[in-house]
Amino acid sequence: MSEATVLYETRAGVGIVTLNRPQALNSFTRRMHQDLWDILDRVNADQSIRAVVITGAGRGFCAGADLAEFDFAPGPDLVKRADPGPVIDQAFNPTVRKLVSLRVPTVAAVNGVAAGAGASLAMTCDLAVAASNASFIQAFGKIGLVPDAGGSWYLIKKLGLARAMGCAMLGDKVSAQDAKEWGMIWDVAAEGQDVVEAAVKLAQRLATMPTTALVQTRKLLRAAASNDLDQQLDLERDTQSALGKTHDYIEGVMAFREKRAPKFKGE
Repeated sequence: MSEATVLYETRAGVGIVTLNRPQALNSFTRRMHQDLWDILDRVNADQSIRAVVITGAGRGFCAGADLAEFDFAPGPDLVKRADPGPVIDQAFNPTVRKLVSLRVPTVAAVNGVAAGAGASLAMTCDLAVAASNASFIQAFGKIGLVPDAGGSWYLIKKLGLARAMGCAMLGDKVSAQDAKEWGMIWDVAAEGQDVVEAAVKLAQRLATMPTTALVQTRKLLRAAASNDLDQQLDLERDTQSALGKTHDYIEGVMAFREKRAPKFKGE
């Protein structure tokens, strides 16, 4: 039996997902997408999991798509066989959609290079923490393509037009510290600190918080990118009203009034 392309373990309410093709810098195959989807489905079904960390095995986080899966053999229909559109539609886009709709917060632990769709994957997570020697590369222009897996959307939202253009067109390596200063990621682990442990610590903090409210915060902030103010005000109102019916809202207010620490259940 071949080794799993994605590993999964749990620790104190946190699911730890490890992309496991270190020999290929954890570049994605179709099977790897499917294995990741199966794990995300397990997370959604397991109410004991309150946050997820995603990282990579070995020296890289993720190098995007495994180009070895594309059929570039000389012969008839080469252009059709090498078309990247189907794998984006059938694999990368569903992965992004599954991540942004996950019922718990997500934290990327970027342990090494995040290239192409690997950088998009890190930006898709709610928060990202990078090792001090990690880097981010928009490698698409080097092979005649454009940012995908949400990359063109995230770069603009996180970096602004000028830096997004520079990253996407030039394909230069962005250091972990620059990525933090530019808003691509949340934080950089201290030099010598294990980035997975730093991310797990952050995820465990999230796991003690009101999970439903955190996920609704994710949805609300993403919606703000396309809503006008009136639409966003209405969405805030409706979201608050829905959260007002949850256990964690009642518990949070009662704990505040009683001057004690709240005991959130994530529901």
